[in-house]
Amino acid sequence: MSGGRRAAPGRGEDFTFVSPVVKYLLFLFNFLFWVISLLMVAIGVYARMMKHTEAALACLAVDPAVMLMVVGVLMFFITFCGCVGSLRENICLLQTFCICLTVIFLLQLTAGILGFIFSDKARDKVTEMINKAITHYRDDIDLQNLIDFGQREFGCCGGVAYTDWSKNMYFNCRDDNPSRERCSVPFSCCLLTKEKDVINTMCGQNMQELDYLEAGDVIHTNGCIDKLVDWIHGNMFILGGVALGLAIPQLVGILLSQILINQIKDQIELQKYNVQHRTDPWS
Repeated sequence: MSGGRRAAPGRGEDFTFVSPVVKYLLFLFNFLFWVISLLMVAIGVYARMMKHTEAALACLAVDPAVMLMVVGVLMFFITFCGCVGSLRENICLLQTFCICLTVIFLLQLTAGILGFIFSDKARDKVTEMINKAITHYRDDIDLQNLIDFGQREFGCCGGVAYTDWSKNMYFNCRDDNPSRERCSVPFSCCLLTKEKDVINTMCGQNMQELDYLEAGDVIHTNGCIDKLVDWIHGNMFILGGVALGLAIPQLVGILLSQILINQIKDQIELQKYNVQHRTDPWS
């Protein structure tokens, strides 16, 4: 018999058992991520409600709040199947949980491999996303904060160069642009020094009208795409560790769910065997 079966004392038949350790470990594993998914959905909904409807609809594809809600809802569904399936010993829910985790893991692995092989196309896609984000910079406060954070941390401005900010209607250099920010760049592009007592928040004013050398004295002129690529190349071990950290919980969930499914199936098969032999003593 398998490891999940034991001989009943004083009887000539075997029985199987579902390991409570595996069962409740899988439940706690899913419950933790279930709570995290609820928090993600709640934060995403709150951030979404705090925005103007028109602005939110204008940049739906790049809205961090929407991305947070989508990931949260997906996690909620998967972990719900894992929680209920482990407690109720439901094979259907456990198989759904296991299949979903396996598909997500394979998609992540495929995306990583394709991104490495087709790095040029991946770069073009990132460039397209950044340009779209620049276009909707003033439409979404979350997106604005995200771009400002990236430009400050990487010491960059725009996608390829600081002049990319002309793609935004407020920073566009057209003569008929009535915006006070015409031909400027955001404050997050500015070179800041601790020597100044008063920070000039308008340091990006009219910077697009200057050439690289002149603008380089006041703002970062290099784009964020090259800075991001350089950062990725310089932190491959850290990124590999993060990828491994994301993969391990998925593999643990797949392993535990599969063990539990096999134990439940063994138990059902033995119960059918016992019922058959009790009703048919001559078999």
